[in-house]
Amino acid sequence: MRALLRLTALVATLALTLSACSAPVVPEPSLPPESIPSELAPFYNQDISWQDCYEAMECAVAKAPIDWSNPQGQTLELAMVRHVASSSDRLGSLFVNPGGPGASGVDFIANSLDYAVSKDVQKNYDVIGFDPRGVGQSTPVTCVDSDAEMDEYLYGFFDAPRESPEWFAERAAATQAFAQDCAEKSGALLEHVDTISAARDLDMLRYLVGDRQLNYLGYSYGTLLGAIYAETFPANAGRMVLDGALNPASSSFDVTVTQAQGFEKALRAYLADCLSQSSCPFRGSVDQAMQSISELLSQLDKDPLAASDGRLLGADAMVTAIIAPLYDKEAWGYLSDIFTAVFEGDADPAFAAADWYYNRSEAGVYGDNSTEAFIAINCLDYPTETDQTQWALHAEKLKSAAPVIGPYLAWGEQSCATWPAPAVLSPGEVSASGSGDILVIGTTGDPATPYRWAQELAAQLDHGHLITYVGEGHTAYNKSNSCVKDAVDTFLLRGTVPAKDLRC
Repeated sequence: MRALLRLTALVATLALTLSACSAPVVPEPSLPPESIPSELAPFYNQDISWQDCYEAMECAVAKAPIDWSNPQGQTLELAMVRHVASSSDRLGSLFVNPGGPGASGVDFIANSLDYAVSKDVQKNYDVIGFDPRGVGQSTPVTCVDSDAEMDEYLYGFFDAPRESPEWFAERAAATQAFAQDCAEKSGALLEHVDTISAARDLDMLRYLVGDRQLNYLGYSYGTLLGAIYAETFPANAGRMVLDGALNPASSSFDVTVTQAQGFEKALRAYLADCLSQSSCPFRGSVDQAMQSISELLSQLDKDPLAASDGRLLGADAMVTAIIAPLYDKEAWGYLSDIFTAVFEGDADPAFAAADWYYNRSEAGVYGDNSTEAFIAINCLDYPTETDQTQWALHAEKLKSAAPVIGPYLAWGEQSCATWPAPAVLSPGEVSASGSGDILVIGTTGDPATPYRWAQELAAQLDHGHLITYVGEGHTAYNKSNSCVKDAVDTFLLRGTVPAKDLRC
C-alpha cells in the first residue's frame, strides 16, 4: 500500500545501480454560498495566493485547524500544486492523491504529471496535487533528527534471534522509543493525522479553488481517503475515481495478511515468468524457486550480507527489496538481477530497491517524511490489537497465509501498540449515500491492494462502478491499457460511466 509515487523512477534507479515557462493565470470562480458553520468560515473563506513554481505549475498554501473539532486552536499548513487546464472550457479542478499513506501529492503532480493523468484530462482540468496533513510540504509529522536515525530504524538489527523473548523485548523498546520521539517532535499534530481529518481538509481545499463538488483521482491509500470523503460529504462528491482500492471495512490485520498473500501471489507470477527465460536465477518449478527464496531469507536472517557502503542486508531489508519491484511488472527483470546479485554475494542491488521504496538516495539522504507519516496515519486509522496472545495467533495465520514473506511481516501490531495517540477511524463499510457515480478500479494481480478489495468497495458504495483490469502490478489507470484509460477519461470528461462490470 506504500505510494506508487516513485514507480516512475524505479526502472531508471535500478538500471543505474545494476548496470520553464509560467502557467496561465486562472481567476477563481465564485461559488454560491454554502452552509458553512460560522466557526469554520475563517478557513473556508481564507484567501490563498497561487505563485509560479516548478515548470509551468502554480503553488499555494492553505491553513486548516489541527483539530477540526476545535477550530479556534492551533493551525497547520496544507501545500498544493496545480497544472492549469489549457482549454477555455475547463471542467474545474481534479484533486489527485498518489497513496501511501504518506506520499506527497505535490511531488507526484510536479514531477510525474503525465504518469498521474492523461493529456486529455490535463487539458480540461486544473490538476491539483496536495500533501495531506502530516505529509511532505504540509506541516509534517517528524520522528527522527537525522538520516542515520532513520537508517537505524529501517535497517538496524536486533541482537537476539528472531522471536526469542529477548528479540521481543528489543523490538518493544525500539517501537516505544520511536513513538515517543514522534510525540515529542510532532506535538499536537500527531493526534490529528487521521484520514477523517484529511477528508475535512480536502473539502476545504475544494471550496477554496471554487469547485461546487470534488472531482478526485485517488490511487492506493488515496482510495480510502476518497471513500471516506464521499461518506462524509456525499453531496459534495463529484466525479471520483478510486484506483487500487482499499476496503474501509478491513482491520489492520486484514490488510496485512491480504497484502502478504497478494505479494506472495505476485512473487509466484514473477517466478513463472522468470523460469521461462534462460537468464532466470532460479531452476525447477515455481514451488522449488519459492523454497529457494525462503531458504535465502532464512540465511540472511542469521548471516546478513555486507553491502559496499557497509550496511548489512538482512531478511527484512531483502523482503522490502523483493516487494518493491513487484509493484510493476515492468520491473520484474530487475528483481531477477537482484536475486542474481545476492546469490553471488552482492547486496548493493537489493539495497537500491529497498532504498527506492523508502525514498533514500545513494548519498543516504531521505527525500521526504513518508515513512514517518505512513506509520503515524496508519496508527490513527486502524485500532490496534494490544493483546499479545492475539499477536501470536496473527503471526501464525500470517505465516500460514504467506509462508515465504509472511514470517518477516509478522508482529506489525507492535508498532502502534504504544502509540501516544488513540486510533480515530474504525473499520466499517461505506455507502456514500447521496453521492454521484464513483469508479472503482481493481487489478486482478495487484499485490499491494488485492483485487477483492476493489470488488468489496464497489459493492458497498451506493453508486460504485467496478472496472476490472486483468493483469499484474499496482493500479491500472493511465498505464499501457487503453481500455481502462478510455473508460476513466470518458467518465472524468463526460460523466459517462462504463458498461456494468467492465473487464479490460
